[in-house]
Amino acid sequence: MADSDTPGLPRLLPDAVHRSVRPGTALLRLETTHAREGMLDGAWWPRSRDIGAELPSLISALTEHLGPVTRVGLDGSAWDGLPTRVMVDGRVVHIDSFPVGDDTVLITRGEGDLFSLLLVPPDASPDAARAAMARAVRADNVTEARQILIETGGDTPSTPA
Repeated sequence: MADSDTPGLPRLLPDAVHRSVRPGTALLRLETTHAREGMLDGAWWPRSRDIGAELPSLISALTEHLGPVTRVGLDGSAWDGLPTRVMVDGRVVHIDSFPVGDDTVLITRGEGDLFSLLLVPPDASPDAARAAMARAVRADNVTEARQILIETGGDTPSTPA
């Protein structure tokens, strides 16, 4: 039996999980390893600043791979109307407003198992978003989220065609 299948132990994500949380809405990319040596555990590209529309899909996807999510930490100034909690799949998830920066989302599983996700701005171009997300999940990544966005152009709004 693999470690991820042992009852009572947290499920680890398969390497390089890349899935659409809801087609056309958001992209989530995660890569966790037993060592979790990288600076970030994943990346999220929401399609809007409407946290009520975006967060439930993220939490559902994370719960599927990580187990129950108990808290989400976001920079409240980056979102439209940040609530203090949301109900997702019958579970209450507490929302903390931290000055973590618009480029990071903190996810807590259980009592204190923390995951850090790069937050790609909703208006980033698809190419920049993919580049930033791919770089964020590399196990050897030592670059902070803000710098990844700068270097990949993910902090620059896409231009309409």
